[in-house]
Amino acid sequence: MNDKTTTSRVAAPCALAPWLAQAPFVAILRGIAPDEAVPVGEALWSAGWRIIEVPLNSPDAFVSIERLQRRFGDAILLGAGTVRRLQEVDALARLGARLMVCPHTDPALIAHAKARGLLALPGAATASECLSALDAGADALKLFPADMFSPVALAALRAVLPGGTAVLPVGGIRAEGLTPWRAAGADGFGIGSALYRPGRSADEVARIARSFNLAWNSL
Repeated sequence: MNDKTTTSRVAAPCALAPWLAQAPFVAILRGIAPDEAVPVGEALWSAGWRIIEVPLNSPDAFVSIERLQRRFGDAILLGAGTVRRLQEVDALARLGARLMVCPHTDPALIAHAKARGLLALPGAATASECLSALDAGADALKLFPADMFSPVALAALRAVLPGGTAVLPVGGIRAEGLTPWRAAGADGFGIGSALYRPGRSADEVARIARSFNLAWNSL
C-alpha cells in the first residue's frame, strides 16, 4: 500500500471523558438488590465515583436502576450492564438511564443504544471487534475479559485503534494491578467483584473505592 494514500483515523472526543475525569472507574454492581442500590450508590458518590452499572442479571435490576436514577439524576452516569436485547435498551431509555454496557460486540445493539440517546460501552477483545464496535457508534471500548489478556495485548490494539479511542479493561482488575494497564494505554477500568459482591456493606464499598482512587493517583 502506498503510504501517501493512507489516512489516519481519529476517534471523536470520548463522551465518557468528563465522567472518567472525576474518577476513571465504572462501578459494576453485579448481584445488587434494590434495597442495597441507593446506600451503595451513596458510598460510591462519597468516594468520588460517578459511573455506575447495574448488570441485568442482578435481581430486579431495573428496579435498582430506577431507584438510583431517582436518587442521583444527572449527577451520575447510570446504566445497565450485560445488555443483550433491543427491548432492554428501550427500558433503560424510559427510566432516564444514559449508559448501555454489553459484554460483546453487537453492532445492531450499539446502534440502537445510540439512536435512543444512550452512551454505548460494548465489550470487545480483538481488533475486528473493536473496529466493528467503533464503526457502529460505540463511545468507548470495554476490553473484556481483561483477565484473559494482558497489558501487552492492549498496547498492540492501540497501534490500530483510532487515536483518542477510550479503552477500559474489565475483568479481574485489582487496585494493585493498575500500573501496567495504565502504561499500556488504559483510560479507565470497570471494577466488579473486587469492589462489590452481594452482602458487602456500603461502608466497605466506599473503603475499597477509595483504595482504587489512591492506586490511580499514585500512577
